[in-house]
Amino acid sequence: MLDFLRTAALFAITAVAEILGCYLPWRVLRADGAPWLLLPGALSLAAFAWLLSLHPSAAGRTYAAYGGVYIGVALLWLWRIDRIRPTAWDVAGALIALSGMAVIVLQPNLSK
Repeated sequence: MLDFLRTAALFAITAVAEILGCYLPWRVLRADGAPWLLLPGALSLAAFAWLLSLHPSAAGRTYAAYGGVYIGVALLWLWRIDRIRPTAWDVAGALIALSGMAVIVLQPNLSK
């Protein structure tokens, strides 16, 4: 169970890096943000790629499981940063996605 929690936490940190790396250029291009925000945005996307590489599972499986956590973190971003309260439909969708992540991450290792 500790491995699952560690994986979920790493996914959450990875999601924040990805969202921040996309949000900062969005601010520059759509919300009159200062151009210097592109530099931390690029660094955040580089950190995102590096964080994904820390997972021991195959890349495709890691990306599939990560997607569920990304959806949950994106909705937290919507609520806390964009100040838009997620709807019940948003929460239901995130719970379904997180359930999918759990199925992928907690599958038995049959190679032993």
